[in-house]
Amino acid sequence: MTALPYQAIPLVKGLPLVGNLPKFLRSPLDNARSLEVHGNVVRSRTFFETVTLLGPEANQFVLHDREGNFSSRGGWYYWIDAVFPGAIMAMDDPAHKHHRRIMQGAFKRSAMERYVADMGPVIADVLATWPDGGMKVFPQVKALTLNIAARVFMGMALGPEADRMNQAFIDTVEASLALIRKPVPPFGMWRGVRARRFLVDLMRSKLAEKLASEGPDLFSQLCHARGEDGERFSDDEVVNHMIFLMMAAHDTTTSTLTTLFYCLARDPAWQDRLRADAQALPHAQLQYADLPACERTEWAMKEALRLYPPLTSIPRKAAKDCSFGGFQIPKGTPVGISPIHTHHMPSIWTDPHRFDPERFGPGRAEHKRHAYAYLPFGGGAHLCIGQHFADMEVKSVLHQVLRQFRFSVPEGYRMPYQLVPIAKPRDGLPITLHRV
Repeated sequence: MTALPYQAIPLVKGLPLVGNLPKFLRSPLDNARSLEVHGNVVRSRTFFETVTLLGPEANQFVLHDREGNFSSRGGWYYWIDAVFPGAIMAMDDPAHKHHRRIMQGAFKRSAMERYVADMGPVIADVLATWPDGGMKVFPQVKALTLNIAARVFMGMALGPEADRMNQAFIDTVEASLALIRKPVPPFGMWRGVRARRFLVDLMRSKLAEKLASEGPDLFSQLCHARGEDGERFSDDEVVNHMIFLMMAAHDTTTSTLTTLFYCLARDPAWQDRLRADAQALPHAQLQYADLPACERTEWAMKEALRLYPPLTSIPRKAAKDCSFGGFQIPKGTPVGISPIHTHHMPSIWTDPHRFDPERFGPGRAEHKRHAYAYLPFGGGAHLCIGQHFADMEVKSVLHQVLRQFRFSVPEGYRMPYQLVPIAKPRDGLPITLHRV
């Protein structure tokens, strides 16, 4: 059957001037559902006209992409190039394949074993400062994951620069959605570009030390990593990768841990199950060899990521003319998919709005109903290179937290959520901690 022309794709105009942007910023899931009324291929405007493709088949079409229909760089460039140039998720082949091949050495098993061992004492030191009583989870977890990233990725303990580094990552991430795209003071893009300069200077100040000795931290690993032909990263490439990986490692993990705190605080039965699992393990600080025993923790983590994926949408740009769902998509068209929409489809997930970790267990395995039904880390060639590190970090933190604390939220509390650019609670998530 001949595909219909691009102009035949249903258009959801939204509000004058701003289109669907307010609805997207308020709730990407509600926005995707409002588009779904018109089909699984829909045009709409946020910052510019985009074609949204909905459902697991659409996810596979865009992310699997053996035909080279889509450009990741073209999709991400508008949003992040000013603050995260050279980010691996925004590269196309052959550059993407080349960089990923070199970078994989920093995520091999021997390196991961060291990372787990290094993060344990950092977690213990930070948790020792947590109160017995009320606390806002998000800022505390963000400080913790930044400390872990500094120790494991940079081989350093944070000192006076911690607050400035934390704010720098906040400013660079928020700049991705800045309405004014030029770095004009005092607006968001200007703050983001200024923050990036600070991060570049910080990373460059450590380069000579990392190049001189091959340490166990990720920074050193990237400085000395070699591809199959002996090629290595340039200094600029190392700095670009470090800034992006530091952001991804602590911002997305903070998002995951915060939503996991929320889900378990509202479900004390699951919290108790996971605490029993943690207490059954022999080590106060999780070891690499303990990871296979954290099966139910993994289910709970996956369920938190399903309900609240750190990235609710994934952008691409059509690299050539193609078609999907009976419609033509011309070269140069901005295209997006919606993980959060797929993660809540009742045709895939039983009672999709409920926190139910057992849906990931072997008896149900709902995430396997389609290869692209569950994609908190993306998919295809651009599947997040750090997903296993994130898995280890979440398990390591939760292991120590559960062995030391019970935590709860007030009866009837519902977390107000900001889902873009990265999911986080609007109120910081107030909880009450009690030492076990």
